[in-house]
This record gives sequence, structure tokens and C-alpha cells, in this order.
Amino acid sequence: MTELSNFLSRASVLLDRLEALLPAAQAGEPDWNAPAFRWRREGGHGWLQAVPRPHAIRLADLQGIDRQKDILAQNTRQFVHGRPANNVLLTGARGTGKSSLIKALLTEFRDHGLRIIEMDKHHLVDLPDMVPLLETRPERFLIFCDDLSFEADEPAYKALKVVLDGSVSAPPENVLIYATSNRRHLMPEYMEENRQARVVEGELHPGEAIEEKVSLSDRFGLWLSFHPFDQEVYLAIVRHWLTHFGVPDTGDEDLRLEALRWAQTRGTRSGRTAWQFARDFAGRKGEEKA
Repeated sequence: MTELSNFLSRASVLLDRLEALLPAAQAGEPDWNAPAFRWRREGGHGWLQAVPRPHAIRLADLQGIDRQKDILAQNTRQFVHGRPANNVLLTGARGTGKSSLIKALLTEFRDHGLRIIEMDKHHLVDLPDMVPLLETRPERFLIFCDDLSFEADEPAYKALKVVLDGSVSAPPENVLIYATSNRRHLMPEYMEENRQARVVEGELHPGEAIEEKVSLSDRFGLWLSFHPFDQEVYLAIVRHWLTHFGVPDTGDEDLRLEALRWAQTRGTRSGRTAWQFARDFAGRKGEEKA
């Protein structure tokens, strides 16, 4: 019995290895009519999975980030109209609308041929295989990488650098990368690396380690920074979402204090916190009326 178990165990391991070497099962042509996709990976092979009902967010619902919204919308407008546009890196405080802003672009520009492909950081090594699927299509594709950060020597780091700048072949004109991150240069920075900086003829020259880390973020043509909201902006966002959920703005001081306490318990005044409070408050008021 023990020999049989050992045999079955070895056979299972062998089959797993063979599966990774075999051609991927034909998942069929992606549904190019879908507005959004996810890049999926299994058994060493990747494919585009259609997302027929993506999260619908309107640009008008994103408050407190008008400057960032205008710049990103203009860049995307240029892109869908076939004019030159840049890859974009959105960095800064959590919950301030970085990811929601990218998702809202699909609502705004879907009818102009825009499509979004959500891609996990660990799958970025597949970028050289995915991009050829897109470059002959008439649609305009945003590759959306959320909460992006790298450690040293990750293969995905180098794959992303190649696609952003192109290798010996030019980057496809119908593909852009929009990425969000809490790290300005996408990689951790250490005190020891800063000590490598030197002054030459009065000019500060960063060390090689810092230069390497900056080299990736430099490949994004646009940088957009997001900062924590002050109290008044946070309360304005709360009022916006309360109206959205059918709660009239009566200027109630108790409601204002409750919204501030909600943010205090979470340690941040962000758009996400405001939206969560408004949902909770509107839901409780609805229960009281039921």
C-alpha cells in the first residue's frame, strides 16, 4: 500500500510538471466586445478573461482631486483619439481615489474605444506575451496595475521596464500603462543607499542603487501625486455621497461630528473613508424608516 501511495505521489508530481510544458488549453478568442479584462494565469499559461460588468464609477463622483482628474482625463482623451499620450504613475496616500480614478476613465471613454486590462504585479512577466495580442486591435487598451511595488531583482520589475520603454521593437501605440502605488519610486529605499550619494563640483549625485530605483518611475511620462484630505474637503465628500445615497444635506451638526469621529477611528480623512461613512449612515437611516 505504501509503495502504491509513493507511486501515485510521484506520478502526480510528474503530471504537474508535464502540464506546465504542454500548450495552454484553448480558451478561445477573447470577447473583444467586453469593456474590461483581467489577465489570468494557470499552469504556466496566461489568457485574457473578459469582465462584462466592470465597476461603474463616474468622474463626477470623485471629489477633492480635480487637478489630478483633469490631467489624467486629458491624457486619456489624447490616447483614445489616437494622439500621443503618456504612461501614468499615480502615487500617494491610501484611499484618495487613485484606483477609482482609473476605473472611472472606462465609464467616461468606453464609447470611444477604451478598454481596461487589470494585471496583477506577479503577472507582469507575461507582458511581452500579452502585448502582441493587443497591438493589432482597433481598441485602445489601458493596462491597469494597482498597488504596484517591487523588491530588488523581481522579474516583473524588468518586464515592466521593457514594455514602458520598448526593447528593440517600438511600444504599441494602442497600449498604455496606468499604475498606482504608495511608493514614489515603486521600490523600498534604505538609509544605506542614501549614504552612497556624493557631491561632485557642488552637485549632488545619487548612488547607483537609488539611480536604479528611480529609473523605473522615470519611464512613466506623467506622475500624479495624491495627498490626504483636510477636514473640509473630507466633509464635502461625505455630503456628496450622502446625497448620492438619498440623504438630504440638512447641515446637521451631529452628522458632521459623527462623520469626523468615523474618520478618526480609521486614522485617515480620505475619499474611501467618506464613502464608507456615507454608506453606513444612509443604511442606518433606511433601517429606521423601514
